[in-house]
This record gives sequence, structure tokens and C-alpha cells, in this order.
Amino acid sequence: MIAISEREFKERLAWQQQLRKQGRNGVQPVIVFLHTPFCGTCKAARKMLEVAEAMLPDGMLLESDVNFLPDLVQQLQVRSVPALLAVTDHDAEPYKILYRMGSVQDILSFVRGVMR
Repeated sequence: MIAISEREFKERLAWQQQLRKQGRNGVQPVIVFLHTPFCGTCKAARKMLEVAEAMLPDGMLLESDVNFLPDLVQQLQVRSVPALLAVTDHDAEPYKILYRMGSVQDILSFVRGVMR
């Protein structure tokens, strides 16, 4: 997973939005693992994400510590961590959040679902 800052996250979202305005279909979603450093559940989720990441295209998953994303956490109404946030190009549902990462299969289903 590639660690990103709030500035980098906002830049990726702006780039995604620019591509959408140009009418490009199938813009790849921005998928970010949101965590905190002392969260035990986050550590367990990270292990599952590492397995899932091996089955996905390179660079698909990003990560960020929510302590460094205060504006985005508030804007996107992130309720808890760990969370897997997917910002898509769908107007009806611009973003989805997966809070329960029960298995690698759950994670893969979520990621593949937002890639459609």
C-alpha cells in the first residue's frame, strides 16, 4: 500500500474529478485504507489487506492515518477505523466506506464492486 497525505489525497480526488468532467468513462476509483497507529483492529485489517493487495492491480490500494486527514474525515463522515474508503466516478454514489473487514474475500468483493 502506498501511504498518502491529505494533500496527496485531495490531489488524487481533484484529478479524478477532472477526468470525469472530460467525460472519461471508467475512471479508476481512489481506494484508501484509513487507520490509526495504535488500533489493534487496524493491524488485523492491514494483514488481510496485504493478502488482498496481492490479488489486485499494483498501486490500487492507498493508506493514510486518519489523524492526518481531519478535513476529509469530517467531509466524508468517516465514523470509525479501520475503514476502506472508495471514491468512485458514480454520480449516484460518489463514495463508499467498508467498516467491517471480516475476511480477505469481503475486501476483494468491496474493491471489485467499486471497480465496476
